[in-house]
Amino acid sequence: MHSERLGTDYKAAILRAEAVLLPDFDAWRTGGKALAASPPHAVGTLDWMFAEYRSDRRYAKLDPKSKRNHEVGFKLVGGYVLKDGKRLGEKRLTAIDTALTDDLYEKLILKITDAVGNVNERERRTTVNHAMKSCRRAWNVVARRHPGRLPLVNPFSQMGLRSSNRETPTAAYEELVAFRTKAVELGLPSLATAALIGWEWLQRETDIFATFDVSHYRPKGRPNMVRIIDEKTRQKGWIPLFDDAGAPVYPELMAELDAIKRDRIGGLMLRRDRGERGPWPTWPKPDQPDFTHVSRKVKEVIRAAGLRDDLSFTSFRHGGFTEGGDAELTDREMLAQGRHTTVKVLPKYTKRTTRQIVNGAKKRRAARTKEGHLSE
Repeated sequence: MHSERLGTDYKAAILRAEAVLLPDFDAWRTGGKALAASPPHAVGTLDWMFAEYRSDRRYAKLDPKSKRNHEVGFKLVGGYVLKDGKRLGEKRLTAIDTALTDDLYEKLILKITDAVGNVNERERRTTVNHAMKSCRRAWNVVARRHPGRLPLVNPFSQMGLRSSNRETPTAAYEELVAFRTKAVELGLPSLATAALIGWEWLQRETDIFATFDVSHYRPKGRPNMVRIIDEKTRQKGWIPLFDDAGAPVYPELMAELDAIKRDRIGGLMLRRDRGERGPWPTWPKPDQPDFTHVSRKVKEVIRAAGLRDDLSFTSFRHGGFTEGGDAELTDREMLAQGRHTTVKVLPKYTKRTTRQIVNGAKKRRAARTKEGHLSE
């Protein structure tokens, strides 16, 4: 067995992986024996419906995160054990009605089975809501795929799902510092820099790991600015790095990015810290970056630092917004920093927005200094 590069041609890489490498790997893993095929699901059962949905083009084109969410839901619902000892997935679709799904919903919300097999009661409304929506989607798609095979009434529709009151956990500045310190200790300085970018420039994972290019930071034409691209809102703009007096607005972050750029010619600004130093995300599809590896490494750092387990990378961006509110930024300054405005009005307020970004950043740093956070 040996590793090999798949190259930069996405289609060619997929074709070689599926036609050559994966079969070779399976043959090596099984000693040349054919893999046992999973038994087919009985037609008309819930398991069959899930399998049919997976084989549909509408499922195939989903991004990896959406597929994982669907699979979690299918496992949760299909794996539910009924009183007769059978799984719900084995039940025929004609026997699944609205009364059953409503009852299932209430039971799934409260019951969680841990790795040891103990059943604990704790609300997990968001997870169960996603599971019901996944089943609803699968039912609708398979009903169109096989007209007349499924009951006309989708029992997962119109369930009156109530959303969870849980908000995205917000990191405090002390938690940001602890995360960054531990990330550096673990040999992951790029994650430390990424967390600070999320905090200071209020950017999302996609913007930081999959969009932020070396050429965006202090280019020759604008050596005192950084180009910010917001993939979600499709907004692009320039953030000034120095105030009118020539003082750096983001000294810690700029020092780290300056050091990175000195050793780079081009490409993504933040890359993995080990091995071949490839990009942090993977791209199962050219326009759909997958951040599974990022999330896992971030969680490792959070736990190693002894921080709250419910924190995530998004928590640092939310923490930056909260710091802005605590620093009493005006609504206009918050909009300017977070790029929460329509693209149509940006040209009209370009000069005004630039000044607001500087003022907002200085207010935040001033508020931070008053609390004793002079540096990291």
